[in-house]
Amino acid sequence: MEQIRQVMKQMINVSEDELNDFLSQAVTKTFKRQEILSRPNTIPNEIFFINKGLIRVLITDNEGTEHTIHFALENQFIADYSNFIQKQPSIYSLQTLEETQVVILPRSTIEYGYKNLIDGQKMGRFIAEYYFIYQDNRIKNMYIRTPKQRYDSITDVFPNIHNRVPQHMIASYLGITPIHLSRLKKAEIKKL
Repeated sequence: MEQIRQVMKQMINVSEDELNDFLSQAVTKTFKRQEILSRPNTIPNEIFFINKGLIRVLITDNEGTEHTIHFALENQFIADYSNFIQKQPSIYSLQTLEETQVVILPRSTIEYGYKNLIDGQKMGRFIAEYYFIYQDNRIKNMYIRTPKQRYDSITDVFPNIHNRVPQHMIASYLGITPIHLSRLKKAEIKKL
């Protein structure tokens, strides 16, 4: 649990005793590739911190087509936050794309942190602000940037993503077809 300790120490002022008490309620678990951590139609009651690995957030439309909404990498917190907060059934799935080790923070641990860590509320606010800004930028980018601009900037948000994620999922995230992604990649190679 050393990674989550370091990330929390970077975010807030927290003592070793506070960290020990908070993390004593958490569990570390390793998931195989392609495992589902959170499913639609269930109320999300956990937040995950990624020690190692990669998680995809996806939504399935009414016709059964999967759409990649987000990727989460090492040292990030991930959950279906809005439904976690509202205690409503999720519409997203969280799926591992490679063997992934996470620290599982149950709702009771999060609530404990808000009440008992001196800066627990502050940490929750920082995480919420991060995801608000990420989602706001994602929406803006889908409307004001060309597919080429989105393709060019994906590694700024997700370093090394092209070596870790199947191309059809990257295309889905970018809002383009796999064929269009292939054309963008070929054009990029020709430039080199």
